[in-house]
Amino acid sequence: MTTPMLRRDGRTRTMLNRLGFGSFVLPLTLFMLLVFCLPLIGVVRTSICDGDCSLVAYVDFATGKLFHRALINTLSIGFVTGLVSVICGYFVAYHLSRMTARRRRFFLVLVMLPFWTSILVKSFAFTVILGTDGIINNALQAVTGTDIVIPMIFNRAGVIIGMAHWLIPFAVFPILSSLLSQDKALRDAAEIMGARPWDIFWKVTFPLSLPGVIAGGLMSSVIGMGSFVTPALLGGRRDMMMANLVDFYVREALDWRMASAIAVILVLIALLILSLAAWLRQRQESGAAA
Repeated sequence: MTTPMLRRDGRTRTMLNRLGFGSFVLPLTLFMLLVFCLPLIGVVRTSICDGDCSLVAYVDFATGKLFHRALINTLSIGFVTGLVSVICGYFVAYHLSRMTARRRRFFLVLVMLPFWTSILVKSFAFTVILGTDGIINNALQAVTGTDIVIPMIFNRAGVIIGMAHWLIPFAVFPILSSLLSQDKALRDAAEIMGARPWDIFWKVTFPLSLPGVIAGGLMSSVIGMGSFVTPALLGGRRDMMMANLVDFYVREALDWRMASAIAVILVLIALLILSLAAWLRQRQESGAAA
């Protein structure tokens, strides 16, 4: 008699757990549906049916040189920004992983400081720092005693610097998570076997942290591809990205169909990159399991 009661009690707990999980997930699903999926459907509809229904906006995008340049700029700047963010973020994450938990919490607050300031304010601050009469050029002139001026804004270098400063925290956290989850016994075993610190890093630490590196690089690149404010303030006319074209067609040209088509293409590119990365990750795990 006790056994049926225990089974009934177990089934009841399982049902309550499922209901609790469902009651938590359902509001989030509805929220995402309302604030993301429905507006995205509206954007897709506007890109095709704005008055009359046609694919003229997508045809113009496929044949226009301006759109091709913006697409190349978006992909190249996003890739380079992601690469810079991962390289800088790895150094930060590696040193954080070597700290005690108490000290790490303090420095994590410093890492999160860029999130506390608007991207508009930070980008404008970089115009003061990187400008021809900015802090860096004035310091170089004072040190060298010359009138040297290094152009660091209104070009691609300024865009990458400004965007990397904003996106480095997105790379730090997944890399730090991968580093902290590693078994220290593996490094100790490699050291006992006579491996040098450099070899331990390249053959043990870095390969095990690759999931965090890939995740951080993807987040930084995809978010960077959708950046608008930083290229507008720190970039030149040759550095226009797809998000800047969306702004132009909304505010200047008043062409909502073209703006919506560019936005849809940008979202599709981001989804394609994420899907490709997920497929490669799954294939890598399948190969490792085999």
